[in-house]
This record gives sequence, structure tokens and C-alpha cells, in this order.
Amino acid sequence: MEVTRRNYKDSLNTVYSAIEEADFLAIDGEFSGISDGPNVSALTNGLDTPEERYTKLKKHSMDFLLFQFGLCTFKYDQTKSKYIIKPFNFYVFPKPFNRTSPDIKFICQSSSIDFLASQGFDFNKVFCNGIPYLNQEEEAQLREQTEERRNQHANGVGTPSYISPSSKGPAHVPEEHKDFINRVIEKVEALFTNSEKTLDLEPCTGFQRKLIYQTLNWKGFTWKPLKQKSKVDDEERKRREQQKLEREQEELNDAVGFSRVIHAISKSGKLVVGHNMLLDVMHTIHQFYCPLPEEMITNTSLAELEKQLKEGPFKSPQVETAEGFHSYDTAQEQLHEAGYDAYITGLCFVSMANYLGSFLTPPKAYISARSKLVEPFFNKLFLMRIIDIPYLNITGPDYDTSAFVSLSQTDQVQIAMNTSRYAESYRIQTYAEYIQGKQQDKEKLGQTAKTWGDDGWVKSHYTSSTTSGRLSPIPDEEEEEEESSEGTNPANDAEGTVTWQQATRKGQKNKKKKSKGVFVSLLTLLNLPETVQTVTWCSFL
Repeated sequence: MEVTRRNYKDSLNTVYSAIEEADFLAIDGEFSGISDGPNVSALTNGLDTPEERYTKLKKHSMDFLLFQFGLCTFKYDQTKSKYIIKPFNFYVFPKPFNRTSPDIKFICQSSSIDFLASQGFDFNKVFCNGIPYLNQEEEAQLREQTEERRNQHANGVGTPSYISPSSKGPAHVPEEHKDFINRVIEKVEALFTNSEKTLDLEPCTGFQRKLIYQTLNWKGFTWKPLKQKSKVDDEERKRREQQKLEREQEELNDAVGFSRVIHAISKSGKLVVGHNMLLDVMHTIHQFYCPLPEEMITNTSLAELEKQLKEGPFKSPQVETAEGFHSYDTAQEQLHEAGYDAYITGLCFVSMANYLGSFLTPPKAYISARSKLVEPFFNKLFLMRIIDIPYLNITGPDYDTSAFVSLSQTDQVQIAMNTSRYAESYRIQTYAEYIQGKQQDKEKLGQTAKTWGDDGWVKSHYTSSTTSGRLSPIPDEEEEEEESSEGTNPANDAEGTVTWQQATRKGQKNKKKKSKGVFVSLLTLLNLPETVQTVTWCSFL
């Protein structure tokens, strides 16, 4: 279903129903461009950490526009043994609601526009009939302005509230209104030379009234608008006010526009899947919710961390020293005194834990040290100066144990290969060997029977003695190797690239003996930890 500004309101209930009844949702976006600086390959370098990738996309992609949003709902029909799908194509464009609405500026990339045009994309539907939208802050401001106008009207305060008393220059009068304003000024000036005490002005628009007040104010006139006598009874007046209220509410909903669909997706709690969807998610948040967040903690040294956690969105915790104990004051730093450093460390923990509590419904100002919010961080030891492995998990599987490494000079490959022959803590192979082993694994996998669990996910009995070319401690002779998860292809050129893989152990029983050697940290694309049980956003290659 194609949805534009023309049929958006009529289609909303259909969209809401499709989201509500769906088992899961799939999304995709089309953009006016991808990168305003580096080329796409540099923007999505295969050796980026997640933080680096996010930072680059935020810096170089958010000035483009997401102007087509694809949504497809999937509902499984048990009687037909098939999914029933409902696809939607939303054409989106930030049309200003009124003169005070945000006037969004965006850029286009010629290659992206050319590609979409070659695919038959209809730009007229975007620019002529695109559905408008507001983010949460813009919506809140608009509702506040509307409420303020209602209160002014209820208190008998009219158009003069638009006047700026501090204005020292003449009001700017557009050319098409100058004759009308000049006639009004002549009548007002004539009022002081005749016997008339009042002046009835000809009908005018709200904008013309504003120009009259501003011009008279600049010329030094003062006035008192007369209250008009109501020609309708109270019942009729209330009816008109109710109609006006309903019109204003409808206009507000029209201005919020497509953001209402995004709100419905969010509130549904349904699984949302996408293809290479990081950019889709970032644009969705940026355009329809709020500006993307900056990295809140940029320096992990204790002194700097303590200073950052005193500023928003964090709050300094209230503490009191027990009677009989030495009291510390953060205004007088005593860094590198162990007791003081322990004190500061505890303050930082409380600030960050309480910040997590601000996301609860309702928000909580105090979060216990044993809270479920804090539990995911238990037994995770932060590793300084290691780019690809953020922490050591001392009670579970390692966060990441493999990496692709690109060497700047091809002759370094052979050096690395020769060195690895004497290594006891990791395995090395060229990228070409990795691809060959991966293909062999696929062939063997195709010959292996599969069974399906109750949840519908495939359970394979396949195991392999081959390695897929990544970093790994080599297991003891008594331990059995098992294939680890396959890595993604970060490059197309086999030359100048070597890879490592860590072999995983099957089950907890095989983890009784630790492997020899040390862990080597290398740049990598990080995998999700094995402990992840549920997801809200699901991305696949």
C-alpha cells in the first residue's frame, strides 16, 4: 500500500491494526544520500569498532533525509501454514506546519538520487505529497504554543500579545499590505483632529492586525481594544469553542504526521528486523524522535569521570559519612589516596546506576546495587587501551575472540604466517585460506541432517575440525575443538590480509581446563555476546 499525505489519515487505522496483529515487523528506508564526506567504503570500513561506525554515520549521514519508509508486517496463519504480509510504502517529507514550524534543511547526494531515479523512484510523491512529521521536542513545543494561545483567549488576551514593546524600529510591512496599513494610519491620525471618539476599522486578517499594532506602537500610539458584544448565546459559543478545539487538535495530529506510525511501532513492543539496518535505525531516531546522543563518557580516568558524572544527564548522589569516619570533600581532591579513590569510584557507580533508573516507568531516583538493571554488568572487567574487546567476562563466554586484520604491506603476510608456526596461543591463516575453509564447511553442512526445536529455530548436529581463520588460544590436547561462528567478509582482496580464529569449546563440561597462552587483542567487528536472550532491533547481513 502506498501512503502519501493525501491518504495518510484514511490509512492510519489500517496501519495500526497491521502492527497490532503482527508477529514481527520488517523495515527499510530510502535516503537522499549516505555520506557528505568520505566515500561509502571509508565510511563503513570493515575494521571499525561499533563506536567508530556509529560516530562516522552520525557525523556524515544525518544531514540527509529519510524520505521513504518501508514497513512490512508478518502474521503467521496456522490454518494456511504461511505468513500473511501487509507491506506499506510511506512517502515522508518535513512540510512546515505553519510559519513558526521548523524549516528543515537537508542535503542530497547525486549518486543516491541518480540510483533512485534509475529504479523508477517517484520524487513527486515525496516533495508534493510527502507525509509531514515532528520529533518529540518539536511536537511538545507546538502543543505548548497551542495551549498558550488557548489560555490567552480564555483570559481575554488577544493579538496584542504578539507585539514586542522593546521594538525600536518600524515594523516590516510587506509590499502588498502597505496601502492598507497607510490607510489605517491616516484614519488613526485623523481621529485626533475630529470630534469622533472611536474608530471602526475595515475587516482585516490576523496578520494585518498584527502589522497595525506594531506600526502604531512604533509611532507612539497607545490603544485599548474594545470588547465586542457577543451576538450568540452561551450554548452556541461553547459549541464554536469546541469545534475550534477539535480543529486545533486535528491540525496538531496532522503536523505530528508520520511520527505517529513510529510511535505505534515503538509501543507495540514487536520484534523489528532489517537488512544492514544501522543507518535505518539512526535516521528513524534522528528524524522522528530526538537528536542522536553524543558519547556521554569520553574519558575514563577517575578524576575526569567524576567531573562528567556531575553534569547532566547525570546527578551527583547524596552521601553522608558515618560517625567516627574520615570525611572526604570532592572540592579538595585527594586523588591517588586509596580511600579517596574508592570513595570517588563509588560515587561514579551510584550516578550511573541512578541514571539507568531514569528510563524506568515510572522513573526511579534510587537504584539498588543488586538491581536487575545493574546485573548485566556483573563480573565484566573493563580492559583499558584495547579497542576491540571492551571487557573481560570472568563468569561467562568472552565477548569477542576473533578478528580480521588488514596489513598495509603484502610482504608482511608471509612474515606473520612464518611467525605463527611457533605460536601456541593463536592460529593464523590467509584470507584466501579462510574463504576456502568456509566453503568446505558449507559443503559439509549441506550433507548434515537438521532437526527443529519447539521454537522453530534449527538445531544442527554438525561439528567441524577445521578452523575458519581467526585468533584463538590453542586448546589442550585433551580438549576437542568445535567450529566457531563464521566471520563476515570485510574485504574483497585476499592479498595483504591475515585472519585469526578462536576455537570454542562445546558445553560447560569442556571448559574445565583453560587453553594455554595469552589472548591477543586485534581490531575486529564485534559479535553479540552469547548471553543475549531477546532483541528489539534485529539486524542481519
